[in-house]
Amino acid sequence: MELKQEKQVWVIGHKNPDTDSICAAIAYADLKNKTENVRFVAKRAGNVNEETRYVLEKFQVEEPELVTDVGAQIKDISFRQTAGVDDHISLKRAWELMKTENVVTLPVTGQNHKIKGLIVTSDIATSYMDVYDNHVLATAKTQYKNILETIEGNILSGNEHAYFVKGKVVVSTGPDWMEMHVEKDDLVILGDTLESQMKAIELNASCIVVCCGFAVSKEVLEAAEKRDCVVIGTPYETFTVARLINQSMPIKYFMTKDGIISFDLEDYVDDVKEIMSKVRHRDFPVLDEEGDYAGMISRRNLLNMQKKKVILVDHNEKSQAVDGIDGAEILEIIDHHRLGSLETISPVLFRNQPLGCTSTIIFQMYQEKDVEIPEKIAGLLLAAIISDTLMFRSPTCTSADRAAAEELGNIAGIDIEQLAKNMFQAGSDFCRKTPEEIFYQDFKKFTAGEYNFGVAQLSAMSREELESVRERLNNYIAVALDKNGLDMIFLMLTDIIEESTILLFAGDQAEAIIGKAFSASKEAEGYLLKGVVSRKKQLIPSLMAVMQE
Repeated sequence: MELKQEKQVWVIGHKNPDTDSICAAIAYADLKNKTENVRFVAKRAGNVNEETRYVLEKFQVEEPELVTDVGAQIKDISFRQTAGVDDHISLKRAWELMKTENVVTLPVTGQNHKIKGLIVTSDIATSYMDVYDNHVLATAKTQYKNILETIEGNILSGNEHAYFVKGKVVVSTGPDWMEMHVEKDDLVILGDTLESQMKAIELNASCIVVCCGFAVSKEVLEAAEKRDCVVIGTPYETFTVARLINQSMPIKYFMTKDGIISFDLEDYVDDVKEIMSKVRHRDFPVLDEEGDYAGMISRRNLLNMQKKKVILVDHNEKSQAVDGIDGAEILEIIDHHRLGSLETISPVLFRNQPLGCTSTIIFQMYQEKDVEIPEKIAGLLLAAIISDTLMFRSPTCTSADRAAAEELGNIAGIDIEQLAKNMFQAGSDFCRKTPEEIFYQDFKKFTAGEYNFGVAQLSAMSREELESVRERLNNYIAVALDKNGLDMIFLMLTDIIEESTILLFAGDQAEAIIGKAFSASKEAEGYLLKGVVSRKKQLIPSLMAVMQE
């Protein structure tokens, strides 16, 4: 039986998500759920900043779940739900289950569903081919019930639930032979002669196995009962019984108990593959979040891996994408930025428009599909447009963004200017945050030629608000540069009202590149860029033009 997971498609924005990234994901998941049969779920690839948190609370929308890696996990694979077996079952029973289930490994579990061990075909082969100790049945503490099952016997006297725990197994050739070789507590395999049966009981055998379906006299049964000797009848001849009886041993005597390699449902397939390549096991237990046994997985199951299906919004740069994106199946990309570095194996729906906000594209798609926009979703889309266009001040803002915002404001019943003021105030409340938290509110990585660089942006309604964090962030930039392993880092402190940016920087060549890219005046540790408020349309293209020279 295979375990199959519910099919979902995750809609997710970039790392260090801004308001557009979060709101676009929520809205597009809503639209897709209303137009398609598959379940779409909004996710986020990083922490929500204060501006976005204000927006979500304002419109009473739950924050999407955090996802840090979209690589395939064990829970994405159809794996076998081979039932766990009790460690008291016989080797023969285990072998029969293996044939029925067409497996080479059986998980051994307790009543609490925890893994106790594994029994594999080679263990059974060992018991059959390599065991020469005739005390092994007792050493393994074999239950008579197992012996009955293995040799298709019947209990004629004694308790089938008792255990054979002392003595050895012998095959009788007659009373005289037994006199020399049978000891107290032995298990004796014999034929139909009354004399041999009584002799074995007289010598205090713990069990006699009468072969070939021969009848056992009342006299023998009475003698056996007096001496607590178990009597078993079987249709098999002595040779077959002697050959089969070792298979009655409980599997716990042969199973692997220590050093078992298991995997959790949350484990990533790439990590699992690496571990599997280093061991010779064919099958491995899978454990659920409680540590209980959930099924078995093998290398073959990995061949049928179903990658996570994702839709990316508000980015198409690999450096900005959630970790593990190479191991996921990208179905769509909805974006408004330049063409980036993401590659897909198969063609995807890629909608990229030169607009100020991804959420404007989502708004258009609602209209195209003739789907009514709920008030809450309208509020989210409006907030995203306000945020990305800096209340229509950014040069990225288009007439389509303005028109969308006005219509969304009517649907949501929202005063646009008041919402913008509240949003930006929430986003510029830096007092209770560490420099690291502030820096990563809106941080993206880029590649241009031989350079890898990052750009963070903070926006506020006044120069004073930005100055309050300038010194703290200027000291942190060098830390961020080292932490991310980049050549350069730039930090935009954008004054929305004055429509200007103070650009801070770190990296050996950062200042020289700024000097070539802009005609800007030096201000303390940074440069004042008048009229520059857009990272996407004004800063990045100018920096890249210089880097690619």
